[in-house]
Amino acid sequence: MNYEIFYKGAFAMLKVKLNQGESVKGEMGAMVSMSPSIDLKGTVDGGIMRGLGRMLSGETFFFQEMTAVRGQGEILLAPPSLGDIEAIELDGSYKLYVQKDGFLAGTSGIEVNTKMQNLGRGLLSGEGFFIVEISGRGTVFLSSYGAIHAINLAPGEEVTIDNGHLVAWPGYMQYSIDKASKGWLSSFTSGEGLVCKFRGEGVVLVQSRNPASFGNWLKKFIPGRS
Repeated sequence: MNYEIFYKGAFAMLKVKLNQGESVKGEMGAMVSMSPSIDLKGTVDGGIMRGLGRMLSGETFFFQEMTAVRGQGEILLAPPSLGDIEAIELDGSYKLYVQKDGFLAGTSGIEVNTKMQNLGRGLLSGEGFFIVEISGRGTVFLSSYGAIHAINLAPGEEVTIDNGHLVAWPGYMQYSIDKASKGWLSSFTSGEGLVCKFRGEGVVLVQSRNPASFGNWLKKFIPGRS
């Protein structure tokens, strides 16, 4: 398998070339086009319970699994929002945590699970927000809202990131979740109004735009809303 990312930035699109027998799974609706040599089916990664977990997090139950069964073929994939696509190679030595809308696709050997993250002590009696846990060996394709920027933390270095700007981080990094400081007003639904405090060594991927903030800005221009 090989791939190419077109139109990096706001309107990224992913092209994946599969040899016969190879497959890739993507979020429902991610497929733009595919060769006639490729079959597409809905699949529940990890079984029914994981599928139910995805539904509870606000995601779709199924993935799209695309397999080259009649020779080589090409697939075009795209995320639903305006933004970038980033490829991450996993060697199986660590898990990758991704904000719940950040998974676009993955090669065979990649496992996707939805997890509830507990909040900091004293915040809403232990409620949390959902993230995607990715493990295994292969290539993961992440999508963002806006451009993707890497924050590299040296050993012991710390950074605080608004939850709405998070894209992904390695599971071996130290991090904690807390409510946003005064002035960062938002709803606590699905983790909005929260910040994550990371401690290096490691790389945290962030997105240049916040979907919730954009939604609140857009509401001002909808007729009939105060």
